Amino acid sequence: MKDAAPQPVRLSDYTPPAFLVDKVELTFHLHPTATRVLSKIAFRPNPAAVERRFFLHGEGLDLVSAQIDGTPVTPDITPEGLTCTVPDAPFTWQAEVRISPETNTALEGLYMSNGMYCTQCEAEGFRKITYYPDRPDVMAPFTVRIEGDLPVLLSNGNPAAQGAGWAEWHDPWPKPAYLFALVAGELVATSGRFTTCEGRAVDLNIWVRPADQGKADYALDALIRSMKWDERVYGRAYDLDVFNIVAVDDFNMGAMENKGLNIFNARYVLASPETATDRDYENIERIIAHEYFHNWTGNRITCRDWFQLCLKEGLTVFRDQQFAGDARSHAVKRIEDVIALRARQFREDGGPLAHPVRPESYTEINNFYTATVYEKGAEVIGMLRRLVGPEGYDKALALYFDRHDGEAATIEDWLKVFEDATGRDLTQFKRWYSQAGTPRLHVTDDFKDGTYTLHVEQETPPTPGQPEKHPQVIPLAVGLLSPNGDEVVPTTVLELTEEAQNFAFEGLGARPVPSLLRGFSAPVILDRETSAEERAFLLAHDTDPFNKWEAGRALARDVLVAMLAENAAPAPAYLDALAAMARDEALDPAFRALALRLPGEDQLAEDLHSRGQTPDPLAIHAARERLKTAVAAHLGALWPQLYDQMTCPGAYSPGAADAGRRALRLTALAYLARLDRGARARTHFAAADNMTDEIGALSALLEIGAGRDELDRFARRWRDDRLVMDKWFALQVSLAHPETAVDTARRLTEHPDFNWKNPNRFRAVIGGLTMNAAGFHDGSGAGYRLVADWLIRLDAVNPQTAARMSTAFETWPRLDRARQALIRAELNRIAAREGLSRDMAEMVGRLLSVGGSLP
Repeated sequence: MKDAAPQPVRLSDYTPPAFLVDKVELTFHLHPTATRVLSKIAFRPNPAAVERRFFLHGEGLDLVSAQIDGTPVTPDITPEGLTCTVPDAPFTWQAEVRISPETNTALEGLYMSNGMYCTQCEAEGFRKITYYPDRPDVMAPFTVRIEGDLPVLLSNGNPAAQGAGWAEWHDPWPKPAYLFALVAGELVATSGRFTTCEGRAVDLNIWVRPADQGKADYALDALIRSMKWDERVYGRAYDLDVFNIVAVDDFNMGAMENKGLNIFNARYVLASPETATDRDYENIERIIAHEYFHNWTGNRITCRDWFQLCLKEGLTVFRDQQFAGDARSHAVKRIEDVIALRARQFREDGGPLAHPVRPESYTEINNFYTATVYEKGAEVIGMLRRLVGPEGYDKALALYFDRHDGEAATIEDWLKVFEDATGRDLTQFKRWYSQAGTPRLHVTDDFKDGTYTLHVEQETPPTPGQPEKHPQVIPLAVGLLSPNGDEVVPTTVLELTEEAQNFAFEGLGARPVPSLLRGFSAPVILDRETSAEERAFLLAHDTDPFNKWEAGRALARDVLVAMLAENAAPAPAYLDALAAMARDEALDPAFRALALRLPGEDQLAEDLHSRGQTPDPLAIHAARERLKTAVAAHLGALWPQLYDQMTCPGAYSPGAADAGRRALRLTALAYLARLDRGARARTHFAAADNMTDEIGALSALLEIGAGRDELDRFARRWRDDRLVMDKWFALQVSLAHPETAVDTARRLTEHPDFNWKNPNRFRAVIGGLTMNAAGFHDGSGAGYRLVADWLIRLDAVNPQTAARMSTAFETWPRLDRARQALIRAELNRIAAREGLSRDMAEMVGRLLSVGGSLP
């Protein structure tokens, strides 16, 4: 078990590795409980090193033998690794260790998933396979031999040789150990071929279990489109003769970009119209692209140390967002990205888990695979592109690839290529990487003698460890509309660099209506007093799709806040504006579906908290339900029309056009269910020929407290499909009435198919409860106790997943004193658990570091 109180690792303490590696040779003799791993590693002293101590990471390894240049040695071994006296010259290290993949429930290193051997080495899993300098700035080519009785034996790189019961692989590109991968199992491939722009013929394989054959076609298609896109947009061609993807049932994350052998959570590979929703198809497309794009932004150029994680992840998220926008709709994609950013990253930035995009220290690196590193990291890339322009961005990226190919780089390296390529000084912009928290822009305006002036002030609230903040460079995209709705000033990017600045627009005939933060040009919170009339005007006339949606969203929030504070009825002006937007056939159906979705309960809680109010999760849920019913009634005649108009003729297609039509049709169905008590939803469910329609109808029924018969039919039909059953588990908990949510979750944990050691199934039930805000925050504290019970249990076998799930408690300081006390008691109970993992100990410690209003 990991030490519960280790010393933190600090960015300021970085030193170069004492030894570099020229090549690695590994041999695996596979066995479920006694796999033998033989390593032969060519080391040489690093001339840049500040010390010559030879240290190899290793955890949970049984060392059988060790040699230096063929001479046996006896290293000093600790739970963290080994040290040994070595020559002050190049030498060869050889070792044999034994490991037990079958009992590796943490799903890090080499483990087994339903009879399949697979690996997960990012961030520090390779040290659970063999002794090695397990740090990203040690890069080397790998040659791997796998011996075992399974038919498919895979590793990184190109196939070198194979025979009965063995296979050899060689990866010519130097890589850090975190990118190592091995898979062995009973697998079948969906295969294709791609010829790069450089003329290289590449064999493509999506490997799945035999029972899942036929569900990988879309993943293969997404891979080919990703390869074409990266060549066209970034000029990056693939560099091996084969690209393999493997679908794994038990996986802590979404996927992993190991060089030439990507390992995926099966939910992001397997799809058929009958078993996967439109959202599943979109996720497969996006994540396939993300991991493929890592080949250049993460593999060919990796990060010097884990503090630079955002260098590869933020950039690659930005790239996959670009790809998804090109493949579908940039406007809809941008809105969806911002919804996710606000729901996950803004919440993180505003609570005890706040940290910079590039943290200054960590105790367990697995805890920093966060929304801040990924999503805010991508926003920082987007701002940089906005500031230097598309041409400057392309020029800087070309220089980045040319200058740092084959290296382990830093944020300083990344910003330097932009400075060299564009001539801009990015010293102040770098604060986005070092300052935590979400900046707030306070905006006022005035109009006099044809001149319209914006007064903008920026501030970033204190965050843990950072009480003082400095002004940041913030690109504020602005457009101005005339009183009749014409655009009089097209989108202009203003650059904020000071605490307070004024921006004047001259020569205007009338006071304009401002459209601020167009395209969500920076990850900030915009504070500006506006009227409901102005927001309705922007919803009707704004030419920026994001701000058109944002205006409707803001109207909905204002209505809900008024309903909560004053028990007011839903404002007719808002309902009329929503109806006009829903009827506007010039708008993309996917956009209309998004605009008809009300703000989430967690978002409303954050809005109230930011206004100095204490949110009541049950009251928020009740107000939101009232507004849904009011919208259903006010637009009552429109729902049957939309439902019929948005029918998709012909065979199912996961493409953007049909997916958008289905989204709007199912939105209409959900509102109709509130008027006809689910009659049409039941008919829709019975007739559904694809999972999107089946889940959509079932969700509409569950939201109104119906659907028990449909749930049973769903389970009988899909009981043998683990991924579809994940949906069955998750829907029941996340859409349960608040009074029954905890009991529903508890009942499902007793279901014979609840395999709590499978991360997907655990997230479906326990994660589903935390997503049911009103149920999770039940005033009795039952939700908190149930989640804490399961986190304690899971921490003993899979610390990484348990620690990530603990973020369910991150908003506790904004709650009322009674709920704060209940949550703090559960966090203290977890913290006091004997043998608590390093992962969980760090997370709970950070959560408890901010005490809310309690003494």
